[in-house]
Amino acid sequence: MKQFNNWSETKLLKDIVTNPLIEVGNGSYYSGYYANQDFEDGCVRYLWGDKKTKNLFNPIEEFGWTLDKLIIGNYVCIAAGVTILMGGNHNHHPDWITVYPFENQVMDSYAPKGNTIIKSDAWIGMNAMIMPGVTIGEGAIIAAGSIVTKDIPPYTIVGGNPARIIKERFSEKEVQQLLEIRWFDWTSEQIKKAEPLLMSASIEELYLYYQEVLLKDTLL
Repeated sequence: MKQFNNWSETKLLKDIVTNPLIEVGNGSYYSGYYANQDFEDGCVRYLWGDKKTKNLFNPIEEFGWTLDKLIIGNYVCIAAGVTILMGGNHNHHPDWITVYPFENQVMDSYAPKGNTIIKSDAWIGMNAMIMPGVTIGEGAIIAAGSIVTKDIPPYTIVGGNPARIIKERFSEKEVQQLLEIRWFDWTSEQIKKAEPLLMSASIEELYLYYQEVLLKDTLL
């Protein structure tokens, strides 16, 4: 049975995420029709904290592990087939003689990779794979089928295996303006009023609106 009714249907992550190791901001969604898999048990993989693994073991209490988190900002778009690899299988050590995780040694073999962070307004394309411990910057676009193995700067488009920068979305000045105004952190009412500007190519107009309207309202 499909989790989604049609390809245009999306699910807000705040409505479906229950895992305490996943933090989600406002407006972020998963569009999983073609993958036909749950977000927490399909898109996100090897992350303790779902009902099934909670019933099996508690690595925090039993082993003393510090588990990585998945942190997703506001207004992030995640397409069907995306895989976000997390911290449940970091027991394979390429520097050891064997990478095999012998059961009696699993407790001591775990090595956290660090939190995986997808910052606000990023777009993760279909069938992309996000490796553990990376940070994807604000407004970044991950091309379909890419494998992200290292941090991605804000407002860049990356693609390939491993993902490399294809182009910068905006000029350095414009990126700094966008990072200053951080529209995705505004209230829903402020965003609604600014929608015509947000859905345009004029960063300068949006920046002026921020200075002349929002900053003045804040100071009043």
